[in-house]
Amino acid sequence: MAGSLNKVQIIGNLGRDPEIRHTNDNRPIANLSVATSERWNDQSGQQQEKTEWHRVVVFGKLAEGIQ
Repeated sequence: MAGSLNKVQIIGNLGRDPEIRHTNDNRPIANLSVATSERWNDQSGQQQEKTEWHRVVVFGKLAEGIQ
């Protein structure tokens, strides 16, 4: 397979402020924690909620705009 592109869209809430650092050649890297939640009613009618945390790393020009 010649080259491919993977795209993911995560819509949620930031768990804390992004951490921004730079590589030795001064390229920015941003680390984010994003929470997504799902709510549903179980068989007995009780509301349930499940939260998943996603670790996101952003490089280069995209990382420059994160603050």
